[in-house]
Amino acid sequence: MKAATVNAATLKAPADPQALAQACAASMWADDRASQGLGMVLEAVGPGHARMAMAVTEAMVNGHGICHGGFIFALADSAFAFACNSRNARAVAAQCSIAYLRPGKLGDRLVAVAEERAVAGRSGIYDIRVLDGQGTVIAEFRGHSRQVGQSFFEEA
Repeated sequence: MKAATVNAATLKAPADPQALAQACAASMWADDRASQGLGMVLEAVGPGHARMAMAVTEAMVNGHGICHGGFIFALADSAFAFACNSRNARAVAAQCSIAYLRPGKLGDRLVAVAEERAVAGRSGIYDIRVLDGQGTVIAEFRGHSRQVGQSFFEEA
């Protein structure tokens, strides 16, 4: 994802939902030092969904020789963030949980796929599935979002 090179505060929100999701993602990505610093890549984003990937490096392996769960959580949380911020309403995590099913391994390319399940008022629920390089589910994450009353762009 390329960083946004314009001042988002002065722009009108795109009318097309897909274009809006991509513009919101570009705005967020420009300042997302955490995801960038961990080598994450935003592969796709759309209204209520996102797909992010990350390679498991030596710095991410714990004392058991597997990917530290915190890095798996961070990948899922980042995908969650891009999914719940895809409609020009800034949102943050209110609550998150994760279930680890299998280990991530050194050299794996992990993929987190976030899908919106429900939105009511300012609250949303999102499910994020984390897969290893073979497409095997290694973790399931559920995130509850809360919109904070701000937007990325001025409404048209």
